[in-house]
This record gives sequence, structure tokens and C-alpha cells, in this order.
Amino acid sequence: MYRVKEAFYTLQGEGAQAGRAAVFCRFSKCNLWTGREKDRASAICDFCDTDFVGTDGQNGGRFESAEALAAHIRQLWPDQPGVPYVVCTGGEPLLQLDEVLVDAFHNAGFEVGVETNGTLPAPAGVDWLCVSPKANAPIVIEQCDELKLVYPQPLAMPERFTGIDASHFFLSPMASPAVTGNESDPVKQSNTRKATDYCLANPRWRLTLQMHKIIGID
Repeated sequence: MYRVKEAFYTLQGEGAQAGRAAVFCRFSKCNLWTGREKDRASAICDFCDTDFVGTDGQNGGRFESAEALAAHIRQLWPDQPGVPYVVCTGGEPLLQLDEVLVDAFHNAGFEVGVETNGTLPAPAGVDWLCVSPKANAPIVIEQCDELKLVYPQPLAMPERFTGIDASHFFLSPMASPAVTGNESDPVKQSNTRKATDYCLANPRWRLTLQMHKIIGID
């Protein structure tokens, strides 16, 4: 059984794949926060602005098999030239994503991307692995395509992750969970300046902004 909060066709908004068309498959549940406001203060990841509770979102649901979920996601991809790409996110997708589902996505023609907090091992066959560490949660993934760190996090500063073997290192400025837009968020504006300064002083790191929020898409 796979539980999906929502699935939708959009453009990847951050990191090395920014601007690429993709179907986002947002799995329910996370191991660092319940997703409920009453538990935010005690959560390891207390700044999340994503709703991943339940299966009631756009194109969400419960899927009895990997093939059923892969077919559902395939229907969201347009019948146009281009390599189909699915981004498995959450919540924490590696609570549910397994090798069987990766194979089913591949059989449906998709390249498979994953955005994970890095606390759980990734299944074989993932084509693009993005790790986004949170606070002092232990990281078990030591190699990935992309490390995307929400900045600043007092317990997860960039220096802690330089030993991870990643092809790309990105800082994503932290926003206020209560503000959905970029321009009106003073926390986001301040942290963007801080992230910019860090990247200038440490050029191994690159700044990534949430393009999807800037242009007003999901």
C-alpha cells in the first residue's frame, strides 16, 4: 500500500533540475514531524511549510500496488516529446518508496528523482537523489547527486555536510512557515541575504531560490 497526499504536473522549482517539467508525487507521512501544528514545537524539523497529512490532496489516494501508482502518475504526464520525470517527495518519501516502485516508474518510462531528508537509505535504481538535511537528524546517505540545505539551521550548518559526496551543493533560504509568498516574507528576505553572503564566502555552495513560488505555480 502506497499513501500519496497529492500528485501534480509542474516545473521543478529548485536545485540543479530547476525548470524541468516533472510530476511531483508527494507521499504522506514524515519521520521528523507529524505534520500537525500541535506537534511543531517538539518536531526535529519545525519549519516545514508543506501539508503531507492524509491522502486527500490533488490526485492523492491509496494505491494497492506499485503498478497502480505508476499508472496513476503516468496519466499526469502530457503526451508530448520529452523524457518523463517523477519527483518523489513528501513528507519523507523513503518511508514508502521502495525498489519495486522505482522499477514500476521505470517501466512506465519515467526517470525517478527523490527529495529526502537523508535519514533513511534510498532504494536501488533512483536516477536523481537530492538530500536535504534537517537539524541534528542523523544522515545515513553519504553519496547523492545534490545536497540542498535549508539555511540557516543552527543545528545543520553547511560545514557539517562537506564530507557528503555530492555533485552539487545548494543553499535554500529558509522561509517563515506562516507565509506562502516570497516577496512579503521578511524572514525569507533576511535569510536570502545570509545565504547569498555564505555562498560568496564559500563558492562550493550555490544559492537556489524557490522559482515555483516566485512565478506563482505549485
